[in-house]
Amino acid sequence: MRQTNLPTSDTGILLDGASYAVGGRTILSGLTLRLTERRIGILGQNGSGKTTLLRLMAGLIAPTAGSVAVEGTDPAKDRRAMLSALGILFQNPDHQIIFPTVEEELAFGLRQMGRSGTEARKAALAVLAAHGRAHWARAPVATLSHGQRQLLCLLAVLAMEPRTILLDEPFAGLDLPMQIRLTRLLGGLPQRLVTITHDPAMVEDYDRVIWLEAGQVRRDGPAGPVAGEYRAEMRRLGGFDADTHLAG
Repeated sequence: MRQTNLPTSDTGILLDGASYAVGGRTILSGLTLRLTERRIGILGQNGSGKTTLLRLMAGLIAPTAGSVAVEGTDPAKDRRAMLSALGILFQNPDHQIIFPTVEEELAFGLRQMGRSGTEARKAALAVLAAHGRAHWARAPVATLSHGQRQLLCLLAVLAMEPRTILLDEPFAGLDLPMQIRLTRLLGGLPQRLVTITHDPAMVEDYDRVIWLEAGQVRRDGPAGPVAGEYRAEMRRLGGFDADTHLAG
């Protein structure tokens, strides 16, 4: 593994008037952002457009207006270039894992990058050994706990050595010990991290936080002040019985 000296591109991720609409509903509207900081948080409530924004940045969907570029490349048009530029960790590992054993799962992305089966297997075993999990190699993925499967997904991303990693609510459903382990691992990574979350505590020590609301940027700036304002607003909203209309 070469993680310790991994470079991060200064061009980062650029959104220029990027919008996304489906079925007549606008989910993201006219976002213009240049993401170059090492640690970036995207904060927002459920339904604010956070995950759609991540999917745009990853190239999993294309904007319906405007443009998205990752290191100068349209991620939706050049998936191969994105293999070394971007890694993605979703909140549900079962939506990401496709192979029956740990070794096969780790080797898959490496083979996509053009490595031979032998090279991919060797690199996969090296990743496991570097993280004290060599004994996982032949284990069926089905025998791993939810937290262990999430760690496996992260290791699969790290094996490919992307320059930026997108994290979509990475601690969802994890117990506290696993959250602590992943926090420690993520904190030491040289890659740029873009973390999607509804929890301000997760990103309040980041370099920058973008508060997304109804598909638009409400606040964008240093993490501490933006996370603090978001927390105060969530407390204010929590003081209202906003869901009483659902009672029948």
